[in-house]
Amino acid sequence: MANEGYLLSVVTFLPLLGSLGLLALRGDDHTWIRRLALATALANFVLSLLLLHGFAAGTPGYQLEELRPWIHWPPINYHLGVDGLSLWLVILTTFLTPIAILCSWESIGHRVKEFFLMLLVLETGMIGVFLSLDLILFFVFWEVMLVPMYFLIGIWGHERRIYAAIKFVLYTMAGSVLMLVAILWLFGLSGASVPGGTFDLPTIQVLLQNGKLQLPHTTELLLFGAFFLAFAIKVPLFPLHTWLPDAHVEAPTAGSVILAGVLLKMGTYGLLRFCLPLFPAASKELAPWVAVLAMIGIVYGALVSMVQPDLKKLIAYSSVSHLGFVVLGIFSFHPVAIQGAIYQMLNHGISTGALFLIAGMLYDRRHTHLIKEFGGLATPMPALSAFFLFVCLSSLGLPMLNGFVGEFLILLGTYQVNKLWATFGALGVILAAVYLLWAYQRVAFGEVTVEKNRVLPDCSPRERLILWPLCVMILWMGIGSPVFLSRTETASQQVIEQMKRPQMPALAGTRGAVPQLRDAPAGAESATAVQQGAGPK
Repeated sequence: MANEGYLLSVVTFLPLLGSLGLLALRGDDHTWIRRLALATALANFVLSLLLLHGFAAGTPGYQLEELRPWIHWPPINYHLGVDGLSLWLVILTTFLTPIAILCSWESIGHRVKEFFLMLLVLETGMIGVFLSLDLILFFVFWEVMLVPMYFLIGIWGHERRIYAAIKFVLYTMAGSVLMLVAILWLFGLSGASVPGGTFDLPTIQVLLQNGKLQLPHTTELLLFGAFFLAFAIKVPLFPLHTWLPDAHVEAPTAGSVILAGVLLKMGTYGLLRFCLPLFPAASKELAPWVAVLAMIGIVYGALVSMVQPDLKKLIAYSSVSHLGFVVLGIFSFHPVAIQGAIYQMLNHGISTGALFLIAGMLYDRRHTHLIKEFGGLATPMPALSAFFLFVCLSSLGLPMLNGFVGEFLILLGTYQVNKLWATFGALGVILAAVYLLWAYQRVAFGEVTVEKNRVLPDCSPRERLILWPLCVMILWMGIGSPVFLSRTETASQQVIEQMKRPQMPALAGTRGAVPQLRDAPAGAESATAVQQGAGPK
């Protein structure tokens, strides 16, 4: 394979280069530290948009690939590539990073250089996860992004930040160890087909597709379980979610935005990139159990959100519910539902990131997240209240806004596989409207009950600059969804195709409640076709 330029490497490592530039600045030169960090993040966002120009929608496989030897033995390659699954996640990462920097412009006053350095290193780690096509390279980036997030929570977080940071690391590391063992095991198995073995993901996929690499029943189940647990912790899927509320509540606003907007998507990305294509028989056999956990998470996350007195914790538990919805769509194995799941990953990153930003803006004014400390804020803060309402409506799935498209596609595809699953998904949508609108009513409507709230300042120009791009994206993704879906359609169909390889005899006959692989139904070949009337393609 010929290398197709260096764009992916530049997008991946430009933030790291910017972090090295920060080291050259004096620690007390806060103005230039902030400017350099923001300039680096904005430049990387612009560069990431060039991926759209070089990306051929409708072309299967990886594009803009870069493949170079890295370590001779074991044979580890520097292999990057992008497809419809990773394209928008990379752009989401580069879009949210400058927003995270801007929201920290005034609220971070100590160790400013270190804070923005950590954000830029974190961006490199996140982009590397989405672009890596070598299993060891993927694991390296997976671990790289863990370190700066640990420090962001542990140093710049709130009162219980150390507890939350350690809990976050312990959960993630537990999953990482299992994933590393599975990677090494898969490498050993590949040695029967490739001299010396391989960590290269496309090569392993080809070996599995043509039958040169076959996984016995028990082996495939164990490998799937190891990868699945690592990604389920990151999603997080019930009951592995308990680290998330603590991490969100204690993290600084920028940490919560990146955690909710990007890091959680690594879990669902991993399910689509590794679990389903590499271990299709195990995925189908265990799909009903995964769906049960997803449905529990949908309802549990929504019900717990309804009784939360803390606004940030309410948003955190809503993520458990929303991402359970995504997992349900993934394990329906229906191309429309999978495409909806990919779209909902993007929607959640935008909408929930905006909710955490608004919660952070309220905290900057009152230094509390307790909902009872607010009330009637629409009077002193009409602009922020309007932004808050718009984002809540997007998160609950109002038609014409981004959340509706993803939820509709997931329900449409899941309903054709299992009506009970779709029923639980619809219940989650209803409950989301309850807890989000009730939270908004308690924060914005009614009389001003706390005297301090009467003189709270409304959105500053910087805060409006932060929130307007998110609101524009919410509206654009709601009415112009084919622009996005046209580039994810082939990737979602390819996941289904990769799962259709012949099963090992030991797994033949495993049926019952297991959902069967579905091609898009006649008349609704893809989610793009379903959404054709929603906006310009």
